[in-house]
Parts: sequence; structure tokens; C-alpha cells
Amino acid sequence: MSPTTTVRPATPDDVPELLAMIRELAEFERALHEVQATEEHLHRTLFPEHPAVFAHVVEVDGAVAGMAIWFLSYSTWLGAHNLYLEDLFVRPEFRGGGTGRLLLQTLAEICLERGLPRLEWWVLDWNPARGFYETLGARALTEWIPYRVDGEALVRLAEPR
Repeated sequence: MSPTTTVRPATPDDVPELLAMIRELAEFERALHEVQATEEHLHRTLFPEHPAVFAHVVEVDGAVAGMAIWFLSYSTWLGAHNLYLEDLFVRPEFRGGGTGRLLLQTLAEICLERGLPRLEWWVLDWNPARGFYETLGARALTEWIPYRVDGEALVRLAEPR
């Protein structure tokens, strides 16, 4: 019998699994030491009265197999919001079975339902999933270089001059 695979919005009961997958993703990306998120953080940010960030989970036969955490971004050139995928993760034992595609398909459906012209995300240059994303029609935006200010640099930048 084929496994039953479904995607649904995450609920507060999913927070322990979401945090576990965030940690699994960080370990895969060789950055587990950078994870500071706690279950409390996830409850506070994903499930307030007016959330600014959202999560979906994919289940295979009732087991949480993966997640997508996303939020709305904005394009001044388009004058429209976009859907920005912060994290996509499918547990290794569920990869190759269509779970990642189903998560991305769900996000594409949300884009179309809400009139959002873009679904965007970043991928590490060594991530083997890049080939998978390209089969879905995604293209790498190599002309853009991400920048970040954090830690002490952020504190210094915020200081009045």
C-alpha cells in the first residue's frame, strides 16, 4: 500500500518536531552551534494573534517528515509581497518520495491564491538539492550577494553618531 502524504499548516503541538527539524537542518548545514531557537521562541513567533511567520509540515503516514517555514517579503519594483521560504527541510528517510515537492507545491498554491508573484529562497552553494530545485523551474540568482549585520556589528551600527 502507498504511504499517505499530506501537507498542513503547523499547529502549536508541532513545535517540538519543528525545533527538532530546525536542529537537524542546522546540523546538515554544518551550523548546529548557531541555533539559539527554543520551543518558547517558536510558540511566540509562529502562533501569536497576528503571525508574521508561518510553517507547514508534511506528514507521511502520520509521521512528520518535513517542514517549510516562510514569511512575506516585499518587492518595491513589483509593488507586491512575495513568499520567502526561510527553511525547507525533509528528513533523510523521506527524501526522494515527493515530500519536498509537495511542500513547495503547497507554497506555490499559496502564492497563486494570494496573488504573490514570487516564491524565493536561498540555498547553500554546496547543497545537492539545487539540482532538484532546478527541475521545478527554480533558477539561481547569482548576481545577488547576501549581506548581514549581526552581533557586535549590529550594536555598533545602531549607536548614534
